[in-house]
This record gives sequence, C-alpha cells and structure tokens, in this order.
Amino acid sequence: MGIRKALATLGLLAVQGVASAHFLMLIPDSDIKEHSRTIHLWTEFTHPAEGGPTMHYQIEKSGVFIGGQIRPLHWKKELVPAMPGSSVMVEKYETTVKVFRPGVYQFFVEQKPYFEPAEEQFIQQIAKVYVETFNLEEGWNKPIGLKVEIVPVNRPFGLWEGNTFKGRVLINGKPAPNVRVEIEYYNKNHVKYPKEALITQVVRTDDQGYFVYTIPWSGWWGFSAITDGGTLKNPKDGKTYPLELDAVLWIYAYPKPQGVK
Repeated sequence: MGIRKALATLGLLAVQGVASAHFLMLIPDSDIKEHSRTIHLWTEFTHPAEGGPTMHYQIEKSGVFIGGQIRPLHWKKELVPAMPGSSVMVEKYETTVKVFRPGVYQFFVEQKPYFEPAEEQFIQQIAKVYVETFNLEEGWNKPIGLKVEIVPVNRPFGLWEGNTFKGRVLINGKPAPNVRVEIEYYNKNHVKYPKEALITQVVRTDDQGYFVYTIPWSGWWGFSAITDGGTLKNPKDGKTYPLELDAVLWIYAYPKPQGVK
C-alpha cells in the first residue's frame, strides 16, 4: 500500500506525517471461547500502529464460516471520531454472534472498494479472524473461498508472543507468489516507535505463496497481503483505475506467563 495521505482519504481531516498502512480491523472480544456462548466483534478502517486516523468505510459483504457453510452477519453502525477530539465522524461496526455449535468460527468482512486519489487507484480489503469455541479446533486450515485470503499454516489462535506465524496467500484459491505482506500491531496502548520504518513490518511470499513472521510481543497483529485485483471504473470521471485487493488476517499473541523468561 505504501505511504497514504490521510487528508485525501478522509476528505476533511488534515493529518500530517501519517506513513503507516491502512488496515481493515476485525477484532473479537477473544480468540478463544471456553465457556461463553457469545462472540462480540467490531470492525473499522484505520492505521492500527499509530492509533489513527480512522477512515470512512462501508461493508460490502460479511459472514462467519463454520461447518462448511457461510452465515451472514448483521452489524450495528455507530459514528466515532476519526481521531481523539476530531469533529470528523467515521464508521465503526459491531455485532454479537451466538455460538450455536462448538468449533472454529472464521469471521470475514469485505470492504466496499473506495477510490484513493493520492494513489490513483481503488482499494478493497477483505479481513478475517478466527475464534475457537469449546476446545474444538478442527477446520482452521480450510480456506473460506474468498477472492483473496490468508490461510494459516500454523494454528491462528492460542499463540504466545515469540511464536513464528506462517500463512499462505491465495488469490481465487491459487497461491500468490512474491506478494508484499504488511504487518502492524494494534497499538491501543500508544507504544512509541523509535523509527518510522519500524511501524509497518514487511515480508514477501515465496513462489508458493507462503510467508513467515515471528511475533515480537503480545497483542493483536494484522497481516495484509497486497495483491492486484484488476481494474474498476470510477463513476465520477468515467476512467478505469487499478484495484488493489488486500487480504487481511488478525491474530492474537498472549503474553508469557509470570515466571517465564
């Protein structure tokens, strides 16, 4: 995705020096449910490592994949400040899902494509997150069948900080070689980065679409695989522009227990 211009994206909010990546966030209240029969999730479009700005976004399609079937999700929309204290209000969506059977729930959200004037292209992200329920964990390595998605090679829940995560990028079900994968931490505690280059980590897929990354500390981590989605026509000027189609995956790394170095 490269450097974004927040002013062009928001249309109203002037923000200087924003250099981190856009991520479609999809975060549950927990990636493991051992007793609770409900899963609460929220989604927004933001710069997670820098704490904003959060941007306008619309949901085009969403669902939860379990037992080989996709069930639709129903979201409640609210408006939140794009940045703390800002008068610009942007969308945040929330939903609660009942656990109707034990197993792995694969949630996904497809963003409606939007035009990014600063890059002269359309962008669409498709985000996924996994929730394991009642200790039944089969099926986490099965793709949903999205236009683009990251399929985990090692289990995408119940991870420790320091674990190495491996995933595979698929475009229309086929491996995506030499794809840039951007990685950011959901920085809700406002950790300060000593260098701008540390904000967004970058790896690339190999010739079979695989990538690896070692999670340095605990928290939610987002992986965004940047792929070519073809072209779209802009109704405002009638011109055709490239479509950047990104697969986003969120995983949680648990902190080491006390007494473990």
